Amino acid sequence: MLIGVLGVAASNYFYYLAIQKTNVATAIILQYTAPVWVLLYMVSRRLQRATMQKIVSIAVSLLGVALVIDVFGGGGLRLNRIGVIAAILASLSFACYNVFGGQLVQQHDRWKALVYVLFGAVAFWLIANPPWRVVAVHYSGGQWGFLVVFAITSVLLPFSFYFSGLHHLDPTRAIVTSCLEPVFSIAIAAATLGEIVGPIQVVGMVLVLAATLMIQIPERRGEKVVAVEPME
Repeated sequence: MLIGVLGVAASNYFYYLAIQKTNVATAIILQYTAPVWVLLYMVSRRLQRATMQKIVSIAVSLLGVALVIDVFGGGGLRLNRIGVIAAILASLSFACYNVFGGQLVQQHDRWKALVYVLFGAVAFWLIANPPWRVVAVHYSGGQWGFLVVFAITSVLLPFSFYFSGLHHLDPTRAIVTSCLEPVFSIAIAAATLGEIVGPIQVVGMVLVLAATLMIQIPERRGEKVVAVEPME
């Protein structure tokens, strides 16, 4: 439940706050520094080694995300103190549920872990944004239907798949793979909304895909990975 609050709820709240105070490009590029935090934690706890393969994969994925969201072109960064702090907190929260969520699904049934994590997030939002505030907005039946479908397709299903992935991948590999999110966002927007994908964005997509494949390749020396920390 603590992961639900400090990981899931916090990462979403701070991410949207960062967008509000800065812009989408700034929020995304700072949030996707999360792989760096994950690797630093895993190395500091001696759960993994900071191999060249991991460092290069993370660097390539960050560069790819920057190109995908056009940081160096028309979608440049817009800095704001509150927004930058919020985006960094979002990245730390994102890293939090990758690391500790990964430990949960190694120790317990992943579906039970998912239920408690989401229940923790729900409990937080019931306090932070009470139901009567939501009711006071007076959503229509169609809007409620959209919110239900949106909650299932953008929260319940993704987190279900992600926790299943954490059952098979270590946190570093999982979070680098998650950098595919902005790639798919751009690709879907191009396919369904007719948005134009520029050559720089295509290069960024290729880099993220390359980083995702690179991080999955077994290392030659056979790294010993401890998926679960010993109980203290």
